[in-house]
Amino acid sequence: MKILDGKKQRAEKIIAKLKELFPDAKIVLNYSNNWELLVAVILSAQCTDKMVNKVTEKLFQKYKMLDEYVKADVQEFEQDIKSSGFYRAKTKNILVAAKMVKEKYGGKVPASMAEILTLPGVARKTANVVLGNAYGIVEGIAVDTHVRRLSKLLKLTTHDDPVKIEKDLMKIVQKKDWFKLTYLLIDYGRKYCTARKHDHEKCPLYGYGK
Repeated sequence: MKILDGKKQRAEKIIAKLKELFPDAKIVLNYSNNWELLVAVILSAQCTDKMVNKVTEKLFQKYKMLDEYVKADVQEFEQDIKSSGFYRAKTKNILVAAKMVKEKYGGKVPASMAEILTLPGVARKTANVVLGNAYGIVEGIAVDTHVRRLSKLLKLTTHDDPVKIEKDLMKIVQKKDWFKLTYLLIDYGRKYCTARKHDHEKCPLYGYGK
């Protein structure tokens, strides 16, 4: 129990510092409706947000309605998203998801964790990002590569598996901070504590993981 209390206190200090550093931390993917948000988040797997925004700038101009995704030509769509990487799998997931959203969910992206997880290409990370940004529904913490790496570095978890990391973070972070934490850590990972080798002593959170 003492160990858990210590981790909770450290998590609070870390989050307070991150809020100081990044008061406006938020999603940087561009979208204009909930379906576009889902598409952008699926495309962001193993791809930078910057590249996703480049791809979706043209994609969202070309496919304006859900029906256009439902009727899309697979090979053409693959070319449209090719630069996001893993384009065959992403194409399959997005186009099948479009049909499911239309036929099973009445044209609306599902607003519950159980339902949104039935869509192809949607695991908990994507689900948390979409539910939080689209509906303000917070059922967990989105664990992307930055969150995964920094949670271990700051000794908030010992796990590598995103689902186990999420469970660890949910135990020690107040629910009011679950949604924001993802974007705070992403911004911190981009600006200060990158995945590239660097001098950690110059990072603002140096020592917070002790």
